[in-house]
Amino acid sequence: MAGKQKSIYVCSECGGQFPKWSGKCPLCGEWNTIAEEPTVVRQSAATSARRQAVVTMDAIDTQAETRYLTGIGELDRVLGGGIVPGGLMLIGGDPGIGKSTLLLQICGKLSENFKILYVSGEESPRQIKLRAERLAVGGESLLLLCETDMDAVLDAIRENKPDMVIVDSIQTVSLSEVASSPGSVTQVRECASALMREAKQNDIPIFIVGHVNKDGAIAGPKVMEHIVDCVLYFEGDPHSNYRMLRCAKNRYGSTNEVGVFEMQGRGLVEVENPSLMLLSGRPKNVSGTCVACVMEGTRPLLAEVQGLVSPTGFGNPRRMSTGFDGNRLALLLAVLEKRAGYFFSNLDTYLNVIGGLRLDEPAADLPVALALISSLKDTPMDEGVVAFGEIGLAGELRSVSGAEQRIAEAARLGFTKIIVPEQTKRTLHGTYPIEIVGAKTVREAYENL
Repeated sequence: MAGKQKSIYVCSECGGQFPKWSGKCPLCGEWNTIAEEPTVVRQSAATSARRQAVVTMDAIDTQAETRYLTGIGELDRVLGGGIVPGGLMLIGGDPGIGKSTLLLQICGKLSENFKILYVSGEESPRQIKLRAERLAVGGESLLLLCETDMDAVLDAIRENKPDMVIVDSIQTVSLSEVASSPGSVTQVRECASALMREAKQNDIPIFIVGHVNKDGAIAGPKVMEHIVDCVLYFEGDPHSNYRMLRCAKNRYGSTNEVGVFEMQGRGLVEVENPSLMLLSGRPKNVSGTCVACVMEGTRPLLAEVQGLVSPTGFGNPRRMSTGFDGNRLALLLAVLEKRAGYFFSNLDTYLNVIGGLRLDEPAADLPVALALISSLKDTPMDEGVVAFGEIGLAGELRSVSGAEQRIAEAARLGFTKIIVPEQTKRTLHGTYPIEIVGAKTVREAYENL
């Protein structure tokens, strides 16, 4: 009689494995994310036949290392200069955000010089063909495989020897040796590991699409982040045509780079000047608005911050923010009351960052504070003013990195004055076509407007 199959319990959020079930994951602290999964029976004989030989560090040649340019400048920027041969890249995002559209556009650019294998487990060949015609993508170098069996996908890669592989999506493929349904944590992890071994052994760049469902039950991309070389996330407001491709992990380049796209009828179109896009439609002679200059990777971006302060009708005032950390907003309000003398304790406070951009950098503290003070005083700020700087708990302004790039970007877009910390102004050398005003405290910064 066959023995009982052993099982383990896996957290769908962080991928932790446990011998028994519990309601709360001990590693990540999430509730109701642990599910039972059968243990994986590995084929040791098959893997041992493909073991790599041991080599010395000096014997490895990196002189001929090249990158594949996708022809999409924003994507090349996020990837750190192009696609690295042998790299395993993950693109995550909500359904319908534009992941498959971007990958088909990559195929259209690279299929002129490279052989590409596009593996789809979600759509039929006719559906992909209709979408490719809309994007003007085609050619004999673009191979299409609609398959959900990972073993068949690996056989197709070894038989056709493509220069690049795209798997759309990892939640739909499965290995026959893993006794669990497609999309489970075990299947996602084992399929990603199989693709990783294939990419490294043959120097084939592989793109993996990983999406979350509308209920958020399966967080596949989170489980695979430690396996892949590069993690890209598509972000954007579902009611807006603009999309932001953010790099969260990159072993071959800098992280936190952002690419900006606009979804149009012919696909995703690059936004070459994101600052101009984020500032379009800015109101004039209205209190509570300030332009922030933040760094997204190596690129300075200008974004409009809007604050609204109004008397509360309840016992406790409301604090709401969009595109800015709510805890950071509460901290700034406490500093403004205690150190600067601007009282918000009996007022509702609302904060919004225009364009769907999220400001996580400390340099956004000063423009957020100036927007709130402007709304509190009901006094419009000068339209030609830009600000950046970190605010300490004592109400002082602290310098941030990349000051020269921020000032140059503000001057390029026609702004006439920029408010910076006093320490930052002292470190600047040379002349700039913009008035630079240094301030030691947040109150001094507002009075210098």
